[in-house]
Amino acid sequence: MDDRTLTDLLRRFGLSEKEVDTYLTLLEHGEAKASTVADAAGVSKRYVYSVSESLANRGFVEVNDHVVPTTIRANPPEEVIGRLREDVESIRPGLEERFSRVDERAEQFEVIKSRVTVLKRVRSLVADAETGLILSVPGEHLSEIREALAAAVDRGVFVLLIVSDTVEVPDVDGVASVTRSWTEAMPTLLTVDSAAGVVAPPELLQRSNTDRQAIVFAQEQLAPVIVGSFLGNYWPAATEVATAPPNDLPIETANFRDAVLQATLHLRDEVPLRAIVGGRFTDDDTPIELEGTVVGVNQGMVEPANNEFPVQHSLVVESDDRTVTVGGPGAFVEDVEADLVRLERA
Repeated sequence: MDDRTLTDLLRRFGLSEKEVDTYLTLLEHGEAKASTVADAAGVSKRYVYSVSESLANRGFVEVNDHVVPTTIRANPPEEVIGRLREDVESIRPGLEERFSRVDERAEQFEVIKSRVTVLKRVRSLVADAETGLILSVPGEHLSEIREALAAAVDRGVFVLLIVSDTVEVPDVDGVASVTRSWTEAMPTLLTVDSAAGVVAPPELLQRSNTDRQAIVFAQEQLAPVIVGSFLGNYWPAATEVATAPPNDLPIETANFRDAVLQATLHLRDEVPLRAIVGGRFTDDDTPIELEGTVVGVNQGMVEPANNEFPVQHSLVVESDDRTVTVGGPGAFVEDVEADLVRLERA
């Protein structure tokens, strides 16, 4: 095997070109002083020490610093290959699990014709929620998914809920972050973690003898459309009936709407807030870690709303004598798109 091919193969295991040169030099010498390796590999002696530590951590070499001068010995190739094989095999289960999960999700697009199955899918998706969900459901069917919603709230999932087609609002204690009601019939809409959900026409849950059908989807491209319709068309028309108390500080969340809601509630209680934000500037994608005082919010989740358009939810942070607006994933009108937000008492 020529040197170029061997170098390319070793680089596939994360070694830099200089690391490969150093390792191959050690293989040729067996065991050598750092100065000898440096001369042969064309690098500095200081670099050889640094690279040798990295190679030793990966099992390629052993550094003998109990002698003067320090020597470095290449481990036998069969030992190195055995360790690499073990590493590859150890990650196989995790890779296969994620591949299966993504493959299953990518292919999932199910048409449902029965009310019972719709509610079963809703319960299942709510039970799998990790960060956040939005849901509209007829009031008479809330009891059938109440347990799943309460469990989601208990494990920290952010929930926006509309109870529709009802005059008398059922008990909604502990089932959502914010709950609204609407007397009109509306589609049953659900999105979970902005990745999967359900869309069902009102007739399917109202009547047992209908030819209307529901759709269960698992497409990240579709979820924002459902969320936009939920927040833009139905949420403003519904009446706020319950809001959970703010969570204890500090709060760290990957669900940006949750961060905005928590900031809103704490600011209304006159709690001074400090935000730590990781994300990027929306104009040039430059990464940023922002720390500052939360001086305002733009939101439409609880009354009174002050956002300029229904899906606008943002933090206003004062940092280093400048004021920055922070939005969630997909932000474009704000200065910063956040990946993670931590709220602390200032």
